[in-house]
Amino acid sequence: MKRIVIFASGSGTNAENIIKYFKNRGTAKVVRVLSNKKDAKVIERCKKLGVACNSFTKQDFFENDTVVTILKKEADFIALAGFLWKVPQKIIKLFPNKILNIHPALLPKYGGKGMYGMHVHNAVVKNKEKYSGITIHYVNENYDDGAIVFQEKIEVLVCDTAKDVATKIHHLEYKHFPVVIEKVIKVHE
Repeated sequence: MKRIVIFASGSGTNAENIIKYFKNRGTAKVVRVLSNKKDAKVIERCKKLGVACNSFTKQDFFENDTVVTILKKEADFIALAGFLWKVPQKIIKLFPNKILNIHPALLPKYGGKGMYGMHVHNAVVKNKEKYSGITIHYVNENYDDGAIVFQEKIEVLVCDTAKDVATKIHHLEYKHFPVVIEKVIKVHE
């Protein structure tokens, strides 16, 4: 059984969804969640779900080997679920094509530094896009630039607000992200 470590920065709804999806599956299991925010809501979610979770600092991630050491011991695969920092090259090299991110837009549109969450949805509505969606992609050294594994779109109605778009996007994330993670893990077996 493959071991998944999730990186998360916020409330952790996607992390919780992934944890629940893999709870009774034979392919993989979420063994730890790592957060770059010590007060992130994802930490409380993990406690309730019985999954190990801890926070780390910028130094732990970029300068020393604290996070790398955890990953070497515990991870076969990494999922980014609302994690906003660029992943260091040393981690990407340790896990080639084994780090997936989910982005709340149809890349290459609305990707890159600063394009996350409501920033994306506000831009989609402001630009009167007819469609938005999700992109699940491999992580490389650039923001939102890795090879695309999966995309799914939703229609953006003229009357939709950014919150409406966000709600539609969340449904896609919950439906597809765990399934795509599992498919990618099976490919690497």
